[in-house]
Amino acid sequence: MRHPAHREATELPAYARTTSLRTADRAGVMSGIGRREFLTMATAGTAAAAISVTIAALDPATALGATAMTGNATAEPSSATRLKRELRAMWIASVANIDWPSTSGLDAETQKAEFLHWLDVAAENRLNAVFVQVRPTADAFYDSPYEPWSKYLTGTQGQDPGYDPLAFMVEEAHKRNIELHAWFNPYRVSIDTDLSQLVPEHPARQHADWVWEYHGRLYFDPGVPAAQEHIKQSILHAVENYDVDGVHFDDYFYPYPVDGHVLPDIGTYELYGAGFDTIEDWRRHNVDSFVESMSVRIKETKPWVKFGISPFGIWRNADNDPLGSETGGQQSYDDLYADTRKWVLEGWLDYVNPQVYWQIGLAIADYAALVPWWAEVAAQSGTQLYIGEALYKVTSGVFTDPDELTNHLDLCREVSRDVGPIHGNAYYSAVHVPADPQGAMSKVVADHYQHPALVPPMPHLPADPVVTPVLAKARRVRDGVRLHLTDIGNKDARATSFAVYRTDGAVDAVDTNDPANLMGTFRAGSGRVQSWLDTTVGPGKTYTYAVTALDRVWNETDPSQPRVTE
Repeated sequence: MRHPAHREATELPAYARTTSLRTADRAGVMSGIGRREFLTMATAGTAAAAISVTIAALDPATALGATAMTGNATAEPSSATRLKRELRAMWIASVANIDWPSTSGLDAETQKAEFLHWLDVAAENRLNAVFVQVRPTADAFYDSPYEPWSKYLTGTQGQDPGYDPLAFMVEEAHKRNIELHAWFNPYRVSIDTDLSQLVPEHPARQHADWVWEYHGRLYFDPGVPAAQEHIKQSILHAVENYDVDGVHFDDYFYPYPVDGHVLPDIGTYELYGAGFDTIEDWRRHNVDSFVESMSVRIKETKPWVKFGISPFGIWRNADNDPLGSETGGQQSYDDLYADTRKWVLEGWLDYVNPQVYWQIGLAIADYAALVPWWAEVAAQSGTQLYIGEALYKVTSGVFTDPDELTNHLDLCREVSRDVGPIHGNAYYSAVHVPADPQGAMSKVVADHYQHPALVPPMPHLPADPVVTPVLAKARRVRDGVRLHLTDIGNKDARATSFAVYRTDGAVDAVDTNDPANLMGTFRAGSGRVQSWLDTTVGPGKTYTYAVTALDRVWNETDPSQPRVTE
């Protein structure tokens, strides 16, 4: 997740310099849209006809504010810094115990307590998603028939940790109505080269012909079809058996190039590379086919599970390709054999989360050049765009300005308005969020996350036919105001969660488009009758409340009839 850009270049112009898609390349865009439409029709079924939610279009205005437009809502836009709809995420890395668990060998209860701490950190910073690394090195943080328990849990690969971490993580994240995206590293087998250190039943030891070593690490060979199928099955097992909200890959496909080292896959190319003029084209095909296949098979397994990738922030530089960005750093297309732009335009991803880990004005990789480039590409296929933020670079001192990250979000708002929608930001990594280096994260929260936010809906995912709830009471109690509401949907139309809106005084309607009125969300409990306690009320003050229902992919109903505090 952390790699510097290379190669110096001249200073770049302002962010608006982007490269438009040529007419000749629009066929890929249309095929992406067609695939999305096909998936939507294939999975939504006839229930879509009865749906009582309104799905937000992915236009810049909606990306900025936000709600799916409801029957009695106003169309006024959100303020420039307060958004009702945006993904706010942090990565929780497990490889080498970067974030969680803090060290290997902790007992189950300590591991659980540490993870709950990270969920508390997310909630305190008004984040609504976590990307948790559950397969760091061809091992598992879940009960897998394909790969052993991770050594980063117990200190010993293959040793049962005494509980199922992924099941626990999903349950606890959902209690807080936080999305959990399971983060898988596809090809990495080990961060050293000794196969004997792996358990005897490890697939890399059972199939040594699937594996090669590069610069002190072991990898599954992406060119071996059987190895690819093994990886897919391991990931799909987690999708099928756990209630994850998304499948997430990072930037590691073929390994980053190291001077003096050559990828040892010429033999694989000779076996499987027929029809490709160069080994480089064959490598890109291997990664393309893996990504496309995962996209299809995830939706076949659970149509609502999102698929996203967080690639290296530069696809290609404009001096190598006129469709590239005005940058001068490493390139995922050439160096990692990852054609990240193609994946977006083909519609293989529900979201793309490029790691734009550089500061505004950096000549070789200017944040202000890359963000609009990605926004223009993503807008052409309707792929949601989240920008990966390098919070760790504040800790390391690379970002010298404490306002660097909040300035990034300011620029994202401008790009959303002028170029194409940016649907949120993700921070690497979790340990740096509460550390709050130079007050950088506090500044982001104060400037941009003053209120909760709903995760942006994805119109191509199947919606559930949830209905507007009935808000029966808003009653003052000792600790605040207790809301009582009823989900009146039938058993096939129950809400996944609810959003609560509040305004001061006794009024006839609550503007559910105003982000300042969103007090929070909560997960639906069992049964029809639900309750929620607002602990932020002032003594003796009168408020008016309204609630909406949300399905599992965050489509929102019209608001309930308002209720004034009793």
